[in-house]
Amino acid sequence: MKNVLLVLLVLLSSLNGISQTGKERNGPLTSGTAPSFKAISTMGEINFPDDYFGKWKILFSHPADFTPVCTSEILALAASQEEFEKLKTQLIIISTDGLNSHIEWIKSMESISYEGFSPVKINFPMIADSELEVSKLYGLLQANSSERKDIRGVVFIDTENKIRAFFHYPNTVGRNIEEVKRTLIALQTQDKHNVQTPANWKPGDEVLIKSPSSIQESEKLERKQDSSLRKVTWYMWFKKL
Repeated sequence: MKNVLLVLLVLLSSLNGISQTGKERNGPLTSGTAPSFKAISTMGEINFPDDYFGKWKILFSHPADFTPVCTSEILALAASQEEFEKLKTQLIIISTDGLNSHIEWIKSMESISYEGFSPVKINFPMIADSELEVSKLYGLLQANSSERKDIRGVVFIDTENKIRAFFHYPNTVGRNIEEVKRTLIALQTQDKHNVQTPANWKPGDEVLIKSPSSIQESEKLERKQDSSLRKVTWYMWFKKL
């Protein structure tokens, strides 16, 4: 009898794991390995992440084409796309609308002069996820809704295909592209220098080193008299890069 109960417990545990890691998710995927997928887009078929080997990837999900808030965001992204290219980062847009709708929306956006910018060509792909496959993989469908629409999410994925950050915005609030860029640079700075970034950090500002494990460890840092380090308290040290 004990053996039977043990087997049942193992099976229940396995089923629970499947429900948490399968295509149907209760919420957005915010950490771990980014799921691989193939999808059709406005720039042809995407084989993710293989098509972007060695790059960071940022996935922007939105609820529908021809919506004013999302239009403003994509135009702002297009105005900054060369900066993201310099940061070796691929921008990818996704919604559950069809490919023809995406193409017509892009044509419309590429004819718009916006916030002082002349019309600009959009050089990043827009995935047509009408079968909801990618949206389900990443848990991007709006919860408790009968609508087939994505939430407004931003997924940061590093060169090792790990999800490093996730933002979730309401439908009525536009995403801050400068904050997206700042977060990307902060993550890249962390990886390059093994540091952390404080509140309101901007590129070029001091960073934080890993907190000393004790007051004694902090005193050792003081004795080094390293001019690049600045102590706030024993567990909080800034560093100039």
